[in-house]
Amino acid sequence: MKALCYGTKLIGGYYADRKPELAKRYAIASSRISGARATLRLIDDVPMIQYALEYGWGQNESDRVMALLGVTANLVDLIYYPVEKICWLAEHRIVDVHNYDYWDKVNTIFWVLSVYLNLMRTLRNFGLNQQKLNKLNEMQKPSIDDTVLRKHRLEVCSLVRLTLDFVHAVSYLPKGYLWGGKLSTLQVGAVGTLSSFLYLYQIFTKRNLNK
Repeated sequence: MKALCYGTKLIGGYYADRKPELAKRYAIASSRISGARATLRLIDDVPMIQYALEYGWGQNESDRVMALLGVTANLVDLIYYPVEKICWLAEHRIVDVHNYDYWDKVNTIFWVLSVYLNLMRTLRNFGLNQQKLNKLNEMQKPSIDDTVLRKHRLEVCSLVRLTLDFVHAVSYLPKGYLWGGKLSTLQVGAVGTLSSFLYLYQIFTKRNLNK
């Protein structure tokens, strides 16, 4: 759904000046799919709470930095999900919320923080794995398992994908905050589409690795 959402946004942005009527149709399709995704996220609380409880204080992480990033990311997500629901309820006029723009801004900030923390976790994990691989090479160990190398390369995909997600999230901040409001529809569509396909690639690659 994310790929369809941003794929149609990309097409709409591309035809914005060439074929405005066609661009409008794709923009409507993108908006409807985005709304469906937002609605589906309303049921994400239980899995998120369960994950946070299982994660605990990050006892199983490789170091304290990873644990700190993990716990902080979980706390941010536990706040982000209810705030997003308030915005959804207000947007559909189910409840009256004073100063909707304020809640929408808070929602975007927590979204940016969530993506940023996950990016930092992935970057830290990539660095730790790279150190282990370097030590094995220095010790002239036998050839490293190909599965380990492929998983390590998938971390590169995660870094690229989360970087794209961070660029995308920040673009929804109000103007004056970093590059908030500066990306065109075409650019947002391109960033979101590329991130979506990288995620799909990771899903299918991980499935093959686990066979």
